[in-house]
Amino acid sequence: MNQEKRWYPIDVLCRALRVSRAGYFAWCRGRRGLRQYADAVLLAKIRVIYSENDRNYGSPRIYDELREKEVSCSKERVERLMRENGLAAKHKRKFKVTTNSDHDLPVSPNIDPVARTPSGGAPGDETARV
Repeated sequence: MNQEKRWYPIDVLCRALRVSRAGYFAWCRGRRGLRQYADAVLLAKIRVIYSENDRNYGSPRIYDELREKEVSCSKERVERLMRENGLAAKHKRKFKVTTNSDHDLPVSPNIDPVARTPSGGAPGDETARV
C-alpha cells in the first residue's frame, strides 16, 4: 500500500483491500495497544508459573496461582493467552494393570524351544538337518 499510495488516494486503497482508514494509519504508527502490552506482561508471568511446575499446570491452576500473587486477570484471559501460545498441561496417564494373576485357571509350563524342533537342534539352525 505504501508503494501504491503515490498513484492512488488512501481511501481507494483502503476500500480495495477492505481495511479501515483508521486501522491503516494505526498500523503505520506501529504502536501496540495497552491491552497488548498487558497481555505480554501477563504471558511472561504465565510462562514462569508454567515452567516452574514442569508444564503440568493448566489454565485453572495457573489462574489460581496468579490470583494468589494478586495479579488481576480473568480466567478466560489466561485460557486465551495459553491457547494462543501453545501452552497446555501435560496429561498424566493413569496406571493400568494389564496382568491378572489372581485366577484359578491352569498355567501353561514354559516350553523349551530346542525340544520343539524335529531335528533336536535350535530353531533356524541349518546344520542340525540331515
